[in-house]
Amino acid sequence: MALYLEHFGLKEPPFRITPHTDFFFAGADRGATLEALIYAILHDEGIVKVSGEVGSGKTMLCRVLMERLPPHVATIYLATPSLASDEILHAIADDLELKVSAPERRSVALRELQEHLIGLYAAGRRVVILIDEAHVMPEDTLEQVRLLSNLEANRHKLLQIVLFGQPELDATLAKTSLRQLRDRITHSFRMRPLVPAEVGRYLSFRMRAAGYRGPEVFTPHAVRRIARASGGLTRRINIIADKSLLSAYTENTHAITHKHVRAAVADSEFAAPRRSRPLAYIAAAAVAGIAAGAGMHWMLAPPEVKAPPSPAPAAPSAVAQPAAPAVQPASPAPEPVKELAADPPKPEPEPHLTAEQLRRLSAYSPGGQKLLAGRLTASLERLELATTSAMRSSFT
Repeated sequence: MALYLEHFGLKEPPFRITPHTDFFFAGADRGATLEALIYAILHDEGIVKVSGEVGSGKTMLCRVLMERLPPHVATIYLATPSLASDEILHAIADDLELKVSAPERRSVALRELQEHLIGLYAAGRRVVILIDEAHVMPEDTLEQVRLLSNLEANRHKLLQIVLFGQPELDATLAKTSLRQLRDRITHSFRMRPLVPAEVGRYLSFRMRAAGYRGPEVFTPHAVRRIARASGGLTRRINIIADKSLLSAYTENTHAITHKHVRAAVADSEFAAPRRSRPLAYIAAAAVAGIAAGAGMHWMLAPPEVKAPPSPAPAAPSAVAQPAAPAVQPASPAPEPVKELAADPPKPEPEPHLTAEQLRRLSAYSPGGQKLLAGRLTASLERLELATTSAMRSSFT
């Protein structure tokens, strides 16, 4: 018995992985599929196929179908379909309490089985064969199933056959050698995974079916996390939900949060291992870091100063200069030497970045990208060095 039953006020475990027909969830088209199967069986529709992923609820649907069929329908449930073609005939005969006179002769066994089925049909009985895990059935046995579907009385089928299997069954039936069997399948149903909204209703339904009468236990965030981790497959949902309840019980709380679900997922065998960052993501980070470094280099590089154009040589004057006099006049007295004025102070160098730009650059977070972080650190160091060099040059 689960440890958390009394803690949550439950009568029985709500998330067992073994099929329990009291916990059949009619949502997500499960109820509609069940009604369609009952109709096909009662109206001589021949072979019906139900496919779905592992843990999607095929066996649960099969068990509920056996319970919901009317009493006059005899069900033969084959849980080990990996039987040989002869063995499946004997298994059907044993379930119908029919003793075959010559078990080693297939033709004789088929004839005697047909006669027995005709007698049951005359008595108002119907017979349906439910084959679980049909995707592992050998091709010879599948061909035997086709021959069984040919057993008729007047205008009515003597046997109804329902195949339950994983998607591999579709691939097997697509073979050319099995095209005759494929053409005899009148209805094909697919057990799709639950969407997140249906996962929430599924969890609530199972809790209520187990006797819970309080408010919703699973928070919306926890439901979304369960839906994402399980892929909408009911078996995985049951495993995660059961472990989440146990995790909440150990913490003495009644609300299942994403923290409990995260611990349950980490403890599950189907949890995907954490993968290292993909190569494409690393390459993108490297490109971003190089681009950032190039941008910083362009932004911090001192602007190129262009030399002013040299003045053009003066053109010779068209007017002739007068000849110098023969006698030079006396040179005037020299003027007193004036003191040279002191050079005006040089303005301080303008910063390469404004205070706001520097603040944004210093506060930028590389988000765990080591290459980009290294580029930013190098750019800040270069900026500081450039500023220091400019200040030194201003004092020389």
